[in-house]
Amino acid sequence: MRTVELRVRTGDRLVTDLTADVRAFAGAAGGDGLLQVFVPHATAGVALLETGSGSEADLADAVARVVPREARFAHAHGSLGHGGDHVLPAFVAPSLTVPVVDGVPQLGVWQSVVLVDPNVDNPDRTVRLSFLAG
Repeated sequence: MRTVELRVRTGDRLVTDLTADVRAFAGAAGGDGLLQVFVPHATAGVALLETGSGSEADLADAVARVVPREARFAHAHGSLGHGGDHVLPAFVAPSLTVPVVDGVPQLGVWQSVVLVDPNVDNPDRTVRLSFLAG
């Protein structure tokens, strides 16, 4: 299995597009197989999302409704809403798998691989890409 770790600075962005990195890693791995994207963080997840069409803002609105920053959480340290950041991975999983054929991720026409990270207290993230040849 081939693996690489990316360092991603999210800052105050909820959504960071990882698609170019995923395509480059799959292309370098070559062949057919499965590519897994994993974030080893308790407050972030990865998803497939259409980007550039307003979906990022729609996702931000949905996250705000599901885990509002002003809500009270038992996990209460950090910035306002940080407890909700820890709830997010229950809805946006910390990993996803993409099939790869001939070194090309088999994403749909409008699918992008994105990091979803509401945690403004920790703007530096690690994303692990792993390729298992088939």
